[in-house]
Amino acid sequence: MAVIHRTSVEPTKLELLGSWLPARPWFRGKGEPELVTSGGFRLDDPAGEVGMEFIVVTDTSGAEATAYLVPLTYRGAPLDGAEHALVGTMEHGVLGRRWAYDGCHDPVLVAQLLALIEGRVHAQAQNISDAPDREVTSSFTGEGAASSASPAPATDDREGTVLALPHGALLRLQRVLRPVPDDEPLVPQGATGHVHGSWRGPEGERARGLFAVLRGPGN
Repeated sequence: MAVIHRTSVEPTKLELLGSWLPARPWFRGKGEPELVTSGGFRLDDPAGEVGMEFIVVTDTSGAEATAYLVPLTYRGAPLDGAEHALVGTMEHGVLGRRWAYDGCHDPVLVAQLLALIEGRVHAQAQNISDAPDREVTSSFTGEGAASSASPAPATDDREGTVLALPHGALLRLQRVLRPVPDDEPLVPQGATGHVHGSWRGPEGERARGLFAVLRGPGN
């Protein structure tokens, strides 16, 4: 179970992301972003070592606000071979120095995200210890387990990040979030698994959309 510490973090997560986001291929802004936290959830590490948080941040600097999904992992030591995925380091008031990584490149987060899709674990509230997040829903219609202990190569494009899984399956994280209208299906056609969640729009309205989608070979 992840324990939420009420303490200071320096620099803040938004400060780290403010300097990291503009270099991403899926970032839609044209300058320094103005970020606000709009939602998110957590997953638990079975070993209790890695913090995992899926943060939704909204950039309000442009004419139209854009919401992004950023999965982060927090570690007490550097992750070997993941220098390219380092978002930055923070000083945590309780845990000390923490290394924050783009979670798409962290095998612990990828494994737990697949477990969430398969229904073997539950999303946890972003800011409350030991509390499930009922706004996060998932489904899995594939055969067998999609999870793998092997790191999944991750590639960014204009919309998000694609992870290549064993046996030809693909896991896509939707980085640029878009609300799904009430009259449209939540589950994309051809998907074998998915995760949906909600966030707050620029006027405080509730938005809901696709966070991640799993497709089998040929889909």
